[in-house]
Amino acid sequence: MTPVSVDSRPRVGAGFRLQWEPAQDCHVLLYPEGMVKLNGSAGEIMKRCDGQRSVGEIVTDLEAAFKVQGLQGDVIAFVEMAAKQRWLTWS
Repeated sequence: MTPVSVDSRPRVGAGFRLQWEPAQDCHVLLYPEGMVKLNGSAGEIMKRCDGQRSVGEIVTDLEAAFKVQGLQGDVIAFVEMAAKQRWLTWS
């Protein structure tokens, strides 16, 4: 696995689909064997992982959207964890 940097451009991994699930009132990650219910922070990060935006751009967008600073470490930690689960990938 390539290390995550602010220049990495994560996207949802093959075999997974991210969607909003009204019945669960949250984002979920669907895959053939089941579903992962994401908490609010994870859903906000995942929905920005479109393969176009870099991790740095995702951090900037989240910090602006939620009017907070200092999210880079948390976002990178989540992206690293999600990559280990194959939820996210990048080239």
